[in-house]
Amino acid sequence: MTAAGFKKLINDPFDAVDEALEGFVAAHADIVAFAEPRVIVRRNPSAGKVGLVVGGGSGHEPAFGGYVGTGIADAAACGNIFASPPPNVVLAAIRAANHGRGVLMGYGNYAGDVMNFGLAAQLASAQGIEVREIRVTDDVASAAKSETTKRRGIAGDIIVFKCAGAAAEQRLSLDEVERIAVKANAATRSMGVALSACEVPGSGRPTFELADDEMEIGMGVHGEPGIKRGPLQPADEVARILVDAIVGDIGDRGRGEVALLVNGLGATAYLDQYIFYRGARRALEASGLTVVRSYVGEFITSLEMAGASLTVTLLDDELLSFLDAPASTVRFTT
Repeated sequence: MTAAGFKKLINDPFDAVDEALEGFVAAHADIVAFAEPRVIVRRNPSAGKVGLVVGGGSGHEPAFGGYVGTGIADAAACGNIFASPPPNVVLAAIRAANHGRGVLMGYGNYAGDVMNFGLAAQLASAQGIEVREIRVTDDVASAAKSETTKRRGIAGDIIVFKCAGAAAEQRLSLDEVERIAVKANAATRSMGVALSACEVPGSGRPTFELADDEMEIGMGVHGEPGIKRGPLQPADEVARILVDAIVGDIGDRGRGEVALLVNGLGATAYLDQYIFYRGARRALEASGLTVVRSYVGEFITSLEMAGASLTVTLLDDELLSFLDAPASTVRFTT
Protein backbone atom coordinates (compact mmCIF):
# COMPACT_ATOMS: atom_id res chain seq x y z
CA MET A 1 0.00 0.00 0.00
CA THR A 2 1.29 3.45 -0.83
CA ALA A 3 1.92 6.16 1.73
CA ALA A 4 -1.14 7.96 0.35
CA GLY A 5 -3.26 5.19 1.80
CA PHE A 6 -2.35 6.39 5.28
CA LYS A 7 -3.14 10.08 5.00
CA LYS A 8 -4.75 11.33 8.20
CA LEU A 9 -6.61 14.49 9.10
CA ILE A 10 -4.74 15.14 12.35
CA ASN A 11 -2.34 17.66 13.85
CA ASP A 12 0.50 16.33 16.01
CA PRO A 13 0.14 12.53 16.23
CA PHE A 14 1.18 12.66 19.88
CA ASP A 15 -1.82 14.90 20.62
CA ALA A 16 -4.30 12.89 18.55
CA VAL A 17 -6.03 11.06 21.40
CA ASP A 18 -6.56 14.09 23.63
CA GLU A 19 -7.65 16.29 20.73
CA ALA A 20 -10.11 13.64 19.53
CA LEU A 21 -11.58 13.25 23.01
CA GLU A 22 -11.86 17.02 23.37
CA GLY A 23 -13.69 17.20 20.07
CA PHE A 24 -15.95 14.28 21.01
CA VAL A 25 -17.02 15.84 24.29
CA ALA A 26 -17.54 19.25 22.70
CA ALA A 27 -19.64 17.77 19.89
CA HIS A 28 -21.83 15.75 22.26
CA ALA A 29 -21.92 18.00 25.32
CA ASP A 30 -25.62 17.25 25.83
CA ILE A 31 -24.72 13.62 26.61
CA VAL A 32 -21.16 13.48 27.94
CA ALA A 33 -18.58 15.49 29.85
CA PHE A 34 -15.04 15.10 31.16
CA ALA A 35 -14.36 13.95 34.71
CA GLU A 36 -10.64 14.05 33.91
CA PRO A 37 -8.83 14.42 30.55
CA ARG A 38 -9.07 10.70 29.71
CA VAL A 39 -12.32 9.94 31.59
CA ILE A 40 -15.67 10.56 29.86
CA VAL A 41 -18.80 10.55 32.02
CA ARG A 42 -22.54 10.93 31.62
CA ARG A 43 -23.75 14.50 31.54
CA ASN A 44 -26.81 13.56 33.66
CA PRO A 45 -25.82 10.69 35.99
CA SER A 46 -28.43 8.57 37.72
CA ALA A 47 -28.06 8.25 41.47
CA GLY A 48 -28.73 5.10 43.45
CA LYS A 49 -27.65 2.59 40.81
CA VAL A 50 -24.75 0.28 40.11
CA GLY A 51 -22.10 2.11 38.11
CA LEU A 52 -20.80 0.74 34.80
CA VAL A 53 -17.29 1.61 33.65
CA VAL A 54 -16.15 0.62 30.17
CA GLY A 55 -12.89 1.32 28.45
CA GLY A 56 -9.78 0.38 26.56
CA GLY A 57 -7.43 1.83 24.01
CA SER A 58 -8.30 4.70 21.71
CA GLY A 59 -8.36 4.16 17.95
CA HIS A 60 -11.56 2.09 18.20
CA GLU A 61 -14.00 4.99 17.95
CA PRO A 62 -16.89 5.22 18.64
CA ALA A 63 -15.73 2.89 21.42
CA PHE A 64 -15.54 3.57 24.22
CA GLY A 65 -16.89 7.05 24.88
CA GLY A 66 -19.69 6.45 22.42
CA TYR A 67 -21.38 4.11 24.90
CA VAL A 68 -21.46 6.55 27.81
CA GLY A 69 -24.94 7.84 28.53
CA THR A 70 -28.35 6.87 29.79
CA GLY A 71 -28.93 3.12 29.74
CA ILE A 72 -25.37 1.96 29.14
CA ALA A 73 -22.14 3.24 30.74
CA ASP A 74 -21.60 5.81 33.45
CA ALA A 75 -17.94 6.38 32.55
CA ALA A 76 -15.32 5.39 29.98
CA ALA A 77 -11.59 5.16 30.67
CA CYS A 78 -9.60 5.92 27.52
CA GLY A 79 -6.02 4.86 26.81
CA ASN A 80 -3.53 5.73 24.12
CA ILE A 81 -3.97 4.29 20.63
CA PHE A 82 -4.47 0.52 20.98
CA ALA A 83 -3.18 0.68 24.58
CA SER A 84 -4.98 0.11 27.86
CA PRO A 85 -5.74 3.12 30.03
CA PRO A 86 -3.39 3.18 33.03
CA PRO A 87 -4.70 2.26 36.50
CA ASN A 88 -5.02 5.87 37.66
CA VAL A 89 -7.33 6.69 34.73
CA VAL A 90 -9.44 3.59 35.37
CA LEU A 91 -9.60 4.45 39.08
CA ALA A 92 -10.82 7.94 38.22
CA ALA A 93 -13.53 6.39 36.05
CA ILE A 94 -14.56 4.06 38.89
CA ARG A 95 -14.86 6.99 41.27
CA ALA A 96 -16.91 8.94 38.76
CA ALA A 97 -19.27 6.00 38.20
CA ASN A 98 -19.68 5.13 41.87
CA HIS A 99 -23.16 5.90 43.23
CA GLY A 100 -22.79 3.90 46.42
CA ARG A 101 -24.01 0.52 45.11
CA GLY A 102 -20.78 -0.77 43.59
CA VAL A 103 -19.24 -0.62 40.14
CA LEU A 104 -18.98 -3.14 37.32
CA MET A 105 -16.10 -2.72 34.86
CA GLY A 106 -16.48 -4.06 31.31
CA TYR A 107 -13.60 -4.38 28.87
CA GLY A 108 -12.11 -6.63 26.20
CA ASN A 109 -9.95 -9.52 27.34
CA TYR A 110 -6.47 -8.17 26.57
CA ALA A 111 -3.41 -8.52 28.82
CA GLY A 112 -2.91 -4.80 29.34
CA ASP A 113 -6.56 -4.20 30.17
CA VAL A 114 -6.69 -7.19 32.51
CA MET A 115 -3.67 -5.88 34.41
CA ASN A 116 -4.63 -2.19 34.57
CA PHE A 117 -8.33 -2.60 35.28
CA GLY A 118 -7.47 -5.21 37.88
CA LEU A 119 -5.01 -2.89 39.63
CA ALA A 120 -7.57 -0.09 39.58
CA ALA A 121 -10.17 -2.39 41.13
CA GLN A 122 -7.77 -3.18 43.97
CA LEU A 123 -7.14 0.51 44.56
CA ALA A 124 -10.87 1.24 44.52
CA SER A 125 -11.54 -1.59 46.95
CA ALA A 126 -9.00 -0.12 49.34
CA GLN A 127 -11.05 3.09 49.19
CA GLY A 128 -14.26 1.27 50.07
CA ILE A 129 -15.75 0.88 46.57
CA GLU A 130 -16.96 -2.61 45.67
CA VAL A 131 -15.85 -3.42 42.12
CA ARG A 132 -16.61 -6.38 39.86
CA GLU A 133 -15.41 -6.96 36.30
CA ILE A 134 -16.51 -8.66 33.12
CA ARG A 135 -13.87 -9.51 30.54
CA VAL A 136 -15.58 -9.83 27.18
CA THR A 137 -14.43 -12.98 25.33
CA ASP A 138 -16.52 -13.17 22.16
CA ASP A 139 -13.85 -13.69 19.45
CA VAL A 140 -14.09 -17.36 18.48
CA ALA A 141 -11.00 -17.07 16.27
CA SER A 142 -8.69 -16.23 19.15
CA ALA A 143 -8.89 -19.46 21.19
CA ALA A 144 -10.53 -22.86 21.13
CA LYS A 145 -13.96 -23.50 22.61
CA SER A 146 -12.26 -25.35 25.47
CA GLU A 147 -10.30 -22.17 26.30
CA THR A 148 -12.93 -19.45 26.10
CA THR A 149 -11.31 -17.48 28.94
CA LYS A 150 -8.37 -16.83 26.59
CA ARG A 151 -10.53 -15.32 23.85
CA ARG A 152 -10.32 -11.66 22.88
CA GLY A 153 -13.15 -9.19 23.19
CA ILE A 154 -14.18 -7.50 19.95
CA ALA A 155 -17.58 -6.13 18.84
CA GLY A 156 -19.34 -8.39 21.34
CA ASP A 157 -18.29 -5.73 23.85
CA ILE A 158 -21.24 -3.67 22.72
CA ILE A 159 -23.85 -6.34 23.38
CA VAL A 160 -22.43 -7.06 26.84
CA PHE A 161 -22.19 -3.36 27.74
CA LYS A 162 -25.77 -2.73 26.56
CA CYS A 163 -27.26 -5.57 28.60
CA ALA A 164 -25.25 -4.76 31.73
CA GLY A 165 -26.03 -1.06 31.43
CA ALA A 166 -29.74 -1.73 31.09
CA ALA A 167 -29.68 -3.95 34.16
CA ALA A 168 -27.90 -1.23 36.13
CA GLU A 169 -30.35 1.43 34.89
CA GLN A 170 -33.19 -0.70 36.23
CA ARG A 171 -31.59 -0.46 39.70
CA LEU A 172 -30.70 -4.14 39.91
CA SER A 173 -28.07 -5.16 42.47
CA LEU A 174 -24.37 -5.48 41.68
CA ASP A 175 -24.73 -9.26 41.83
CA GLU A 176 -27.54 -9.13 39.28
CA VAL A 177 -25.80 -6.68 36.96
CA GLU A 178 -22.72 -8.88 37.00
CA ARG A 179 -24.87 -11.96 36.32
CA ILE A 180 -26.48 -10.33 33.30
CA ALA A 181 -23.08 -9.27 31.94
CA VAL A 182 -21.71 -12.79 32.33
CA LYS A 183 -24.81 -14.24 30.69
CA ALA A 184 -24.62 -11.85 27.73
CA ASN A 185 -20.94 -12.62 27.26
CA ALA A 186 -21.57 -16.38 27.29
CA ALA A 187 -24.34 -15.95 24.71
CA THR A 188 -22.22 -13.86 22.33
CA ARG A 189 -19.76 -14.94 19.63
CA SER A 190 -17.92 -12.95 16.99
CA MET A 191 -15.43 -13.31 14.17
CA GLY A 192 -13.92 -10.77 11.81
CA VAL A 193 -12.19 -10.45 8.47
CA ALA A 194 -9.50 -7.91 7.59
CA LEU A 195 -9.00 -6.64 4.04
CA SER A 196 -6.28 -4.08 4.72
CA ALA A 197 -4.11 -2.74 7.52
CA CYS A 198 -4.29 0.47 9.50
CA GLU A 199 -1.58 2.84 10.69
CA VAL A 200 -1.14 4.07 14.25
CA PRO A 201 -0.70 7.88 14.04
CA GLY A 202 2.97 8.77 13.90
CA SER A 203 4.23 5.24 13.22
CA GLY A 204 4.64 5.74 9.46
CA ARG A 205 3.98 2.09 8.69
CA PRO A 206 1.02 -0.31 8.56
CA THR A 207 0.29 -2.51 11.55
CA PHE A 208 0.64 -5.61 9.33
CA GLU A 209 1.15 -6.53 5.67
CA LEU A 210 -1.71 -7.79 3.54
CA ALA A 211 -1.62 -7.88 -0.26
CA ASP A 212 -4.30 -6.01 -2.21
CA ASP A 213 -5.89 -9.28 -3.35
CA GLU A 214 -5.78 -10.97 0.08
CA MET A 215 -7.98 -11.16 3.16
CA GLU A 216 -7.35 -12.60 6.61
CA ILE A 217 -10.08 -14.44 8.47
CA GLY A 218 -10.13 -14.03 12.25
CA MET A 219 -7.73 -11.10 12.54
CA GLY A 220 -8.10 -9.02 15.70
CA VAL A 221 -8.89 -5.31 15.93
CA HIS A 222 -5.25 -4.49 16.73
CA GLY A 223 -3.88 -6.61 13.87
CA GLU A 224 -3.53 -9.79 15.93
CA PRO A 225 -3.04 -12.82 13.65
CA GLY A 226 -6.12 -14.56 12.33
CA ILE A 227 -6.65 -18.20 11.49
CA LYS A 228 -6.46 -18.16 7.69
CA ARG A 229 -5.09 -15.86 5.00
CA GLY A 230 -6.08 -16.27 1.38
CA PRO A 231 -7.50 -14.65 -1.76
CA LEU A 232 -10.25 -12.07 -1.38
CA GLN A 233 -13.65 -13.74 -1.83
CA PRO A 234 -17.20 -12.44 -2.45
CA ALA A 235 -19.09 -11.03 0.52
CA ASP A 236 -21.57 -13.92 0.69
CA GLU A 237 -18.77 -16.48 0.88
CA VAL A 238 -16.91 -14.53 3.56
CA ALA A 239 -20.11 -14.19 5.56
CA ARG A 240 -20.76 -17.92 5.25
CA ILE A 241 -17.25 -18.74 6.49
CA LEU A 242 -17.68 -16.54 9.56
CA VAL A 243 -21.21 -17.75 10.28
CA ASP A 244 -20.14 -21.40 9.99
CA ALA A 245 -17.36 -20.81 12.53
CA ILE A 246 -19.67 -18.97 14.92
CA VAL A 247 -22.54 -21.45 14.64
CA GLY A 248 -20.12 -24.35 15.03
CA ASP A 249 -19.08 -22.89 18.37
CA ILE A 250 -22.63 -22.77 19.74
CA GLY A 251 -23.81 -25.60 21.94
CA ASP A 252 -27.38 -25.27 23.15
CA ARG A 253 -29.28 -23.05 20.72
CA GLY A 254 -32.15 -22.42 23.11
CA ARG A 255 -35.13 -21.21 21.10
CA GLY A 256 -32.90 -20.37 18.15
CA GLU A 257 -33.42 -16.61 18.14
CA VAL A 258 -30.39 -14.35 17.77
CA ALA A 259 -29.23 -10.78 17.46
CA LEU A 260 -26.92 -10.14 14.51
CA LEU A 261 -24.45 -7.26 14.62
CA VAL A 262 -22.32 -6.30 11.62
CA ASN A 263 -19.41 -4.09 12.63
CA GLY A 264 -17.36 -2.09 10.14
CA LEU A 265 -13.69 -1.82 11.09
CA GLY A 266 -13.22 1.78 9.99
CA ALA A 267 -12.78 1.82 6.21
CA THR A 268 -15.69 -0.31 5.04
CA ALA A 269 -18.52 1.49 3.29
CA TYR A 270 -22.08 1.04 4.49
CA LEU A 271 -22.87 -0.34 1.04
CA ASP A 272 -20.48 -3.21 1.79
CA GLN A 273 -21.72 -3.61 5.36
CA TYR A 274 -25.32 -4.12 4.28
CA ILE A 275 -24.30 -6.60 1.58
CA PHE A 276 -22.31 -8.42 4.27
CA TYR A 277 -25.30 -8.34 6.62
CA ARG A 278 -27.51 -9.81 3.90
CA GLY A 279 -25.13 -12.70 3.38
CA ALA A 280 -24.70 -13.31 7.10
CA ARG A 281 -28.44 -13.29 7.76
CA ARG A 282 -29.08 -15.75 4.96
CA ALA A 283 -26.33 -18.03 6.28
CA LEU A 284 -27.72 -17.89 9.81
CA GLU A 285 -31.22 -18.65 8.61
CA ALA A 286 -29.91 -21.56 6.54
CA SER A 287 -28.37 -22.93 9.75
CA GLY A 288 -31.78 -22.87 11.46
CA LEU A 289 -31.36 -19.68 13.50
CA THR A 290 -33.78 -16.76 13.37
CA VAL A 291 -32.53 -13.17 13.42
CA VAL A 292 -34.84 -11.08 15.61
CA ARG A 293 -32.60 -8.05 16.27
CA SER A 294 -30.15 -6.42 13.85
CA TYR A 295 -27.41 -3.83 14.20
CA VAL A 296 -25.26 -2.56 11.32
CA GLY A 297 -22.57 0.10 11.50
CA GLU A 298 -19.28 1.03 13.10
CA PHE A 299 -19.31 0.02 16.76
CA ILE A 300 -15.66 -0.79 17.51
CA THR A 301 -13.24 0.12 14.76
CA SER A 302 -9.53 -0.16 14.08
CA LEU A 303 -8.68 3.25 12.66
CA GLU A 304 -8.78 2.89 8.85
CA MET A 305 -8.64 -0.90 8.68
CA ALA A 306 -10.88 -2.29 5.94
CA GLY A 307 -13.00 -5.26 6.88
CA ALA A 308 -15.82 -6.19 9.20
CA SER A 309 -16.86 -8.53 11.97
CA LEU A 310 -20.01 -10.48 12.68
CA THR A 311 -21.43 -10.85 16.19
CA VAL A 312 -24.18 -13.32 17.01
CA THR A 313 -25.95 -13.37 20.39
CA LEU A 314 -28.33 -16.15 21.41
CA LEU A 315 -31.39 -14.52 22.95
CA ASP A 316 -33.96 -15.39 25.55
CA ASP A 317 -36.65 -13.11 26.94
CA GLU A 318 -34.33 -11.68 29.60
CA LEU A 319 -31.46 -10.70 27.29
CA LEU A 320 -33.86 -9.42 24.65
CA SER A 321 -35.52 -7.15 27.20
CA PHE A 322 -32.17 -5.65 28.16
CA LEU A 323 -31.16 -5.15 24.53
CA ASP A 324 -34.45 -3.36 23.88
CA ALA A 325 -34.35 -1.25 27.06
CA PRO A 326 -34.09 2.53 26.56
CA ALA A 327 -30.61 3.94 25.97
CA SER A 328 -29.35 7.31 24.85
CA THR A 329 -25.65 7.44 24.02
CA VAL A 330 -23.70 8.92 21.15
CA ARG A 331 -23.50 5.60 19.29
CA PHE A 332 -26.34 3.45 20.61
CA THR A 333 -29.90 4.69 21.07
CA THR A 334 -33.00 2.59 21.64
